[in-house]
Amino acid sequence: MVRVRILVAVACAAIALPAAGRATTLQLADLRKLVSVSDPAISPDGARIAYLESRVDWARDDRDTQLQLVDVTTGKTRQLTRERKGLASPAWSPDGSRLAFLAQVGSGDDAREQVFVMPMNGGDALQITHARNGAQQFAWKPDGSAIAFVAADEPANKKAIEKHLDAFRVGNNDYLAKSAATPAHVWLVNADGTGERRLTSGSWSVPVSEPPGPPGSPLSWSPDGSQIAITRQPDAISADSDAAYVALVDATTGKQLALTQHGKFEGFPLFSPDGSQIAYWYPREGDPVNINAIWVAPAAGGNGADATHALDRNIVRALWLPDGKSLLLGAHDGTQAAMWVQPLGGAARRVNTGDVNPTQAYWLDASVAASGAIAFTGSQPGHPVELYYVASAGAAPKRLTDNNAWIETLQLGRVESVSWNGPDGFAENGTLTYPPDFVAGRRYPLVLVVHGGPNSASITSFSSLNQLLAARGYLVFSPNYRGSDNMGNAYWRAIFNDAGDGPGKDVMAGIAALEARGFVDERRIAVSGWSYGGYMTSWLIGHYHVWKAAVAGAAVNNLVDEYDLSDNNVGTRYGFLGFASPWVGDARKAYEGQSPLTYAGQVTTPTLILSDTGDARVPITQSYEMYHALKDAGVTVRFFAYPVAGHFPGDPVRATDVYRRWIDWLDRYLKAPS
Repeated sequence: MVRVRILVAVACAAIALPAAGRATTLQLADLRKLVSVSDPAISPDGARIAYLESRVDWARDDRDTQLQLVDVTTGKTRQLTRERKGLASPAWSPDGSRLAFLAQVGSGDDAREQVFVMPMNGGDALQITHARNGAQQFAWKPDGSAIAFVAADEPANKKAIEKHLDAFRVGNNDYLAKSAATPAHVWLVNADGTGERRLTSGSWSVPVSEPPGPPGSPLSWSPDGSQIAITRQPDAISADSDAAYVALVDATTGKQLALTQHGKFEGFPLFSPDGSQIAYWYPREGDPVNINAIWVAPAAGGNGADATHALDRNIVRALWLPDGKSLLLGAHDGTQAAMWVQPLGGAARRVNTGDVNPTQAYWLDASVAASGAIAFTGSQPGHPVELYYVASAGAAPKRLTDNNAWIETLQLGRVESVSWNGPDGFAENGTLTYPPDFVAGRRYPLVLVVHGGPNSASITSFSSLNQLLAARGYLVFSPNYRGSDNMGNAYWRAIFNDAGDGPGKDVMAGIAALEARGFVDERRIAVSGWSYGGYMTSWLIGHYHVWKAAVAGAAVNNLVDEYDLSDNNVGTRYGFLGFASPWVGDARKAYEGQSPLTYAGQVTTPTLILSDTGDARVPITQSYEMYHALKDAGVTVRFFAYPVAGHFPGDPVRATDVYRRWIDWLDRYLKAPS
């Protein structure tokens, strides 16, 4: 009778409201309308910002990305490119007269990214690189006469490979590799496309991007154009990046010198404006278990010092400010993304971004002008990503795009930062998204959406998945847990040799805190997540029995498999005592003891498993293992695999299908009578 009365009330309300004025909630079809912006590049004079704008083309199951230009003062925009594929990394020439960017040449298997240069006073963009395997990261020479770029070498045995003599030596590569990794090296080309020449060579490599994660370590020129700072690792295999270090390359001879004596764990060097110093990434106190810090060393050589120790946050990018005496930093802070101005030897000052969370999924998406103005992309709790500008660190942010204004016509769930006292003395936090029609005094089903990483964080930025779930009438809880990168070094490293138990207790403490507020239907709670969020899902259903349903996406279920088969590969050892291999001594016990698969026999929760067949980050083998373990034990389980490469489907149709299956599975169990 209660259910009938509710249905009647809803029906009457729908009749009473005129169709034109009725508020609607976010639906799956709305994802097609979301516009993303990225890669802001502010002109040297701070007057204009080039950026990438990406829209869904549902019919082609692709995204249409174009290069745009906005005038900071007037807000007027101009489209700079049309029908170009693979657009990335816009960068102004030092005098602001030209704009370089990456774009694809060719199609299908022959498509390669090359560097183009566009004159800003009119005229077509000129392709200036012709690298056989494509160009990667690039940087303007300070006088604007040339560009340095990175390109992968051809295989040494290319002719033999063409004759199917293509067996390759396996190292610490992932199990999906089909050939030996070829080194990537630095090349030079004049800005008019002439004089292309190799600068470095050898079996070592400049690192390249392995998403999800930051881009490949950028090239940085000294102001006088005599040197280029690079990151050098022993080979092109990402799992060997622990042996990477910063090197200075003579821009004429290619001769190299190491900047420091560390010899490992270094990356992302950046010359100061006057060329006297270099900022670079290196772990706090040199310990790979610690957060990432920004060190500043003399350009003449030496280790330098940790410039961000007092801030105690995991830094995901550093940019020099024009004075050469301070850095712009990006990091998570509590349930927000933040930027700081960090003077060398002084206290960091937080940049005023209001309720806007700068985009920084492992990399701060920002640019700094010679005036000190900052361009960045970011989102608000109820508004997707847009382009923003701040004239100085103390100024309020100005929104320069409004591509997603349509979302303000929808009724969204309120997003709130929540906190609780966790185990082991930790003060913990997360976010809670309410159903759009939330009524105090009622109890609602609770869905956990647990973040991945684990070294990331749930923050109050716009989340389409959380809003879609809230629109279904669920409270959506995204808890942070030890290992998250938002609470300082002690919280980050507390996950060391404790991949599941401690984080699991953190999450359960968060649920208890929400239950104490009286609005959670304790009979209808579900857990879900992707990547390490999938790991946490698998762990939690194997250790606690409060769940009505679970969705485990790309879940790390078997840490031995992760060590042997993934692109992280042997880097997995840095999570265990002694940085031990599972194949040496008795370390395998620790790997198995912290693997959710070990506890599959304790699972009773109906579980949906999702994964990509070509996922090198978390091999699908681990999803197959969990699927059979649950199925053979009589647990309700469904497993869907997407026949694509990558850690998450990159095309709009499949990405939407992931969310559809995720939501439908939860609806099946949370909307059913208890």
